[in-house]
Amino acid sequence: MSGKTLTRMDLSEAVFREVGLSRNESAQLVESMLDHMSDALVDGQQVKISSFGTFSVRSKSARIGRNPKTGEEVPIQPRRVLTFRPSHLMKDRVAAGNKA
Repeated sequence: MSGKTLTRMDLSEAVFREVGLSRNESAQLVESMLDHMSDALVDGQQVKISSFGTFSVRSKSARIGRNPKTGEEVPIQPRRVLTFRPSHLMKDRVAAGNKA
């Protein structure tokens, strides 16, 4: 694998080539889709994309952590974290790519 990162620009370019919208419209479509996904996650909803996976937000409670350098105990504040669970199809597809 080349180590390349897929960016918003890459996604909008793919929409431009595949769908035939203008580059500007393609960029707006990608931005709109990402905004809808982000807004849903902020509101506590799950974002499920069939054959891809599910994004969700999980609440983590406060706990005591430890600084690995000093060993000092440090309180970790409660927070919300983003999680992703890939679908079985995505897991299989990624695993098949490793066999090459």
